[in-house]
Amino acid sequence: MESIEVVERVAGRVILLDPDDRVLLFQGFDPKRPDQRWWFTPGGGLEPGEAEREAAVRELREETGLTVLPQDLGDAVFSNYVEFMFDGKLLRQHNHFFALRTGLFEVSTAGFDAMEQQTHVAHRWWSVEALRGTEETIHPENLADLVAGVLVI
Repeated sequence: MESIEVVERVAGRVILLDPDDRVLLFQGFDPKRPDQRWWFTPGGGLEPGEAEREAAVRELREETGLTVLPQDLGDAVFSNYVEFMFDGKLLRQHNHFFALRTGLFEVSTAGFDAMEQQTHVAHRWWSVEALRGTEETIHPENLADLVAGVLVI
């Protein structure tokens, strides 16, 4: 029986809101299961010596081209622990979500690494209503409620 590699990691993620109260999501897939797609916030795993907020800022710059300072993010608005398969590995990930409102800007994916270039297929700004009404898979599942909560802060 083949053993599965387990990867434990912590991630910083950003609930990025535009002036119209829409949240930016990427659509991607597992390279081992390209037919299964889902939408998710910008963000990713911490690098050595990096805090969650710093990782969120770095990932935001790499994945969208938007440069902000760590203090622009404030405190985490949500955290969760998820386990999922990706590229044949079991990822056990503790996510920390930070909220940020931004002006209009052109999303640039020029900073994607090779895996992101292969597995990220789209990006889109979603309203709370669209999140609540979609049949598509959204991570985290309670993102519509999180966004609605951030909008009243």
